Amino acid sequence: MNIRFYNARIITMEEPIKVIEGELWVQGNTIIYVGDGLDQEKVFKENNFEPVIWDREIDCKGNVLMPGFKDAHTHSAMTLMRSYADDMPLQDWLNKQIFPIEAKMDYDDVYQLTKLAVLEYLTSGITGVMEMYLDPYAIQDAFNDCGMRNVQVSGINKFGPSLEELEKRIQVLNGKNELSSFMMGFHAEYTCSKELLQDISALAHKYQAPVFMHNSETALEVKECVERYGVTPTVIFDQLGIFDYGGGGYHCVHMSETDYQIMKKRNLIAVTNPASNLKLASGICPISEFLKKEIPVAIGTDGPASNNCLDMFREMFLVTGLAKYRDNDASSVDALDVLKMATVNGAKAMGWSDCETLSVGSKADIIMIDLNQPNMQPIHNIPKNIVYAGSKQNVKMTMINGKILYEDGQFHIGVSPKDVYEECEKISKRLYEES
Repeated sequence: MNIRFYNARIITMEEPIKVIEGELWVQGNTIIYVGDGLDQEKVFKENNFEPVIWDREIDCKGNVLMPGFKDAHTHSAMTLMRSYADDMPLQDWLNKQIFPIEAKMDYDDVYQLTKLAVLEYLTSGITGVMEMYLDPYAIQDAFNDCGMRNVQVSGINKFGPSLEELEKRIQVLNGKNELSSFMMGFHAEYTCSKELLQDISALAHKYQAPVFMHNSETALEVKECVERYGVTPTVIFDQLGIFDYGGGGYHCVHMSETDYQIMKKRNLIAVTNPASNLKLASGICPISEFLKKEIPVAIGTDGPASNNCLDMFREMFLVTGLAKYRDNDASSVDALDVLKMATVNGAKAMGWSDCETLSVGSKADIIMIDLNQPNMQPIHNIPKNIVYAGSKQNVKMTMINGKILYEDGQFHIGVSPKDVYEECEKISKRLYEES
């Protein structure tokens, strides 16, 4: 569709971050204009545009258009365990509540539960996710059927899949469409043998691919790795050549100076998951240290079993709020840096250079933030207010790849929310009754 947005406040996320007033035009799945829109004929002439017949002209009424949020680490189908596996230490949580029920999940279960997550992503203004979970075929099908942009990361570990299956997934799940891709990765150091890590490194070198994994999430994880290898997870990964083509780590809570040096040298990205780390008492990510050392940070929700919601507004507030508490400094981690983490840096982590900003030629992954809500009034500093006061109630519209998938409380993903809820309820009852 060709859509003209007008009477908008626009945060393009280009540097320096500011709010401009004007229009944004979408042709197909691409942004073709961002500006004041005062002289449309001149714009068309200067850019050699053919006259556009608008399918829709949307009066934004002074509301904000900005790039969609990028959830840089999640496990979507863990919607199954939401508020079921709670208030337990991490290792008990995993071994007693998560792994046993996951062993019972099949393709259809993962497919439907992923759709439930998509509904939640859209209400939170999330236009792309970096996924790591069971059955990537089911997950990709669910995302594709809903129109959600996604990159899946392999979660291979000592329990499976095989290296042959991993390589098959790299070949089969890439290039199917412009919304989906598959990336190298593994679950974590503590779920992989050294031999498996070496094999993953060899595969990363074969494809010259970046690699992502859970890294240094808990103090126990780091302690046990040091006992095994004499070094931290980040160091052993680097020694094995896993980071030779880049990548990054999820969580990155318990980091050493050597870890920081490796991340800087290898151009790695840290993906923080503040709500999950807080709920599981894993610790507070050293955000200010990453920023001081110019190591990019992105934001993930983690899965809805450990969070328990897929809400980028809550994550943004916690990123800066916890950093201020950790550093004992109210000026630590500026809200504008956090907004960049949730948009631009998330897109960088996922390899989406055309989804970072609202710029001419970029993909039309756009959200509209409703300023006509009490939490957005009075209007002072809009970007900072989105981080400190924003919530899901302010998401008026979510567009992915030029298609409006959520608008004014209504979903347009090819299936009704009611049907998704009913299917997921059936799955939950069946799997937990079997336990």
